[in-house]
Amino acid sequence: MTTTIATYTGVYGMPEAGSAIDLAWLIPVVPAVSAAVLLLIGKRLGRYAAHVAILAIGFSAVASTIAFTELLALPEEARSVISPVATWLEVGDFEVAWSILIDPLAAVMLLLVTWVGLLIHVYSIGYMEGDERYSRFFAYLNLFAASMLVLVLGDSFLTLFVGWELVGLSSYLLIGFWFEKRAYATAAKKAFVVNRIGDVGFMIAMFLVFSATGSLAFAEVLPMAPEIASGTAVAIGLLLLVAAAGKSAQIPLFVWLPDAMAGPTPVSALIHAATMVTAGVYLVARVSPIYATVPGVGLTVAWIGVATALLAALIACTQNDIKKILAYSTVSQLGYMFIGVGLGAQVAGVFHLLTHGFFKALLFLAAGSVMHAMADETNPWKMGGLRKVMPITFATSLLGWLAIAGLPPFSGFFSKEEILVAALDPPGAQGIWVIGTIVAGLTAFYMSRWFFLIFLGPKRYEQELPGVHPHESPPSMTLPLVLLAVGSAAGGLLNATPASLLRFWDPETSFLSSFLAPSVVPYYGDTPFIPHVPAVAIVTAVAVAGVAAAWALYLREGVDHVALRERLGGFYQLSYQRFYVDELYEATLERGGRGLANAFTTFDRVVVDGAVNGIGRGVAGLATVGRRVQTGYVRSYALAVAAGTVLLAAIFLGGLLNGQG
Repeated sequence: MTTTIATYTGVYGMPEAGSAIDLAWLIPVVPAVSAAVLLLIGKRLGRYAAHVAILAIGFSAVASTIAFTELLALPEEARSVISPVATWLEVGDFEVAWSILIDPLAAVMLLLVTWVGLLIHVYSIGYMEGDERYSRFFAYLNLFAASMLVLVLGDSFLTLFVGWELVGLSSYLLIGFWFEKRAYATAAKKAFVVNRIGDVGFMIAMFLVFSATGSLAFAEVLPMAPEIASGTAVAIGLLLLVAAAGKSAQIPLFVWLPDAMAGPTPVSALIHAATMVTAGVYLVARVSPIYATVPGVGLTVAWIGVATALLAALIACTQNDIKKILAYSTVSQLGYMFIGVGLGAQVAGVFHLLTHGFFKALLFLAAGSVMHAMADETNPWKMGGLRKVMPITFATSLLGWLAIAGLPPFSGFFSKEEILVAALDPPGAQGIWVIGTIVAGLTAFYMSRWFFLIFLGPKRYEQELPGVHPHESPPSMTLPLVLLAVGSAAGGLLNATPASLLRFWDPETSFLSSFLAPSVVPYYGDTPFIPHVPAVAIVTAVAVAGVAAAWALYLREGVDHVALRERLGGFYQLSYQRFYVDELYEATLERGGRGLANAFTTFDRVVVDGAVNGIGRGVAGLATVGRRVQTGYVRSYALAVAAGTVLLAAIFLGGLLNGQG
């Protein structure tokens, strides 16, 4: 088995003056300005605050689309364009420019962030109606979108890191938006702290990159990747993996994402589908020339991805909260993306990022629609039979469910299979394919459980929630569902051509593979251990089996799911309690950190402060003695002088007598 590594050419051009690419700096600036305006005068605007925010993100969506079409019209070798904006830092010969990088990878991300973000903005009109901080919510949404756009358009590690940090700030503000509830504020802080761990890895990686290349600009660093010493490249790759694991919720830094459900549902959709959690995947794809020089590090990325995918899928199978099921689903699907970008199939990873953006945004917004109709109830066991009273939410959720379950011909089928096909080739990846196939079956099972319990079966809410009368959501909420459902159903065509379908995603014949070629460096093995067509058939059959198992347990009830749960015993409890990962972190890191902090506090108080205060008390004591000597009476001073004279004379005479003796 051999591995082929493409060469990163690193050819960058300049945009034409006045073109959409030249003016692409406005794409993040307009929503950022809108956020500032809404924070200053949003209350005065009332409901029009939403219109201002939507116009801003709408502008960015249209501008991103025009920039994408301009880029598409350029020859392949000219599709990486750097547009200078201003000088940021200038110290002697060292200069950091604030420039934007528009290339195929950035263009694809721009479309995802802006258009999905726009639909979530529109959905929020109905969902957040009546909230006392209505305008502030839309300001934060605009800030979140602007932050992600800065991240995507950054032409260097440093500018990308600015967007990286702004995304973290925005998530903190939105997750804790209803901060009056202590649990929500705690979830926001948890997300913020966990992501800071990843940020440390990012900063150290930047130091190593600058030390090795003398630059942080992608246009200079990435073409020099083969020249970086292998040990340094390994360190950079692993440190960037730590950063990516924080943002994209991979083992061991995934614990913040399920708790992020504390924020309003549109926030969950934005975080999970279009912004924060995609940042880590984007980072690994962006620096693929570095990972291409050390494929073993990429394989580590892939193994972490598949381990995360399996763990999160097992947890999702037993949860009884419609948003937490989707949250763990996101963690699992991000694991798939890491498999792709780790194995060198960056196109497959980015493709799944796109399709996941469609169906995960749809599923979260559908969950919000259900909660809107069910007085914010999130337990699916108190629902059932919503198909007839919420027909639009049901129909769109149906398409989202089929897409994430990986059933053909829906979008998730194409992107998931492309990732698993990539796992057939590289040395050491066969186990990844096996585990990834198992995860595909688990995904189909828990998402079928989610869908069946909410929309099908008996109307349990009539007994469980007697005061609730579910109804369809307003058009501002259902229209985004319909549009996202179209993407969930047909999104697989983004990377499918007749030739690629017949040859099962041959990299040479799919659209995204050719379009993304200037941005990423794919590296593939060339001898699959299972031919592609049988492998795809196996994975699909496993997914169908997952759907059938959920149908037998929760609809047909041919198997007693309560008895099955009891037979599973301890393993079920492990899954339901999320394998006690949070408790483990609390017992070790949190309590250990608190104990260490208390120990340092005690050391500081007893030893450091004790020494300083002891010296102070000694000086004060000496001063007290000295102060008593100073009486202010002349006779006392004369007596002291006389006594001193007598003492000195005695000492002198004593010395003379000893000398004579």
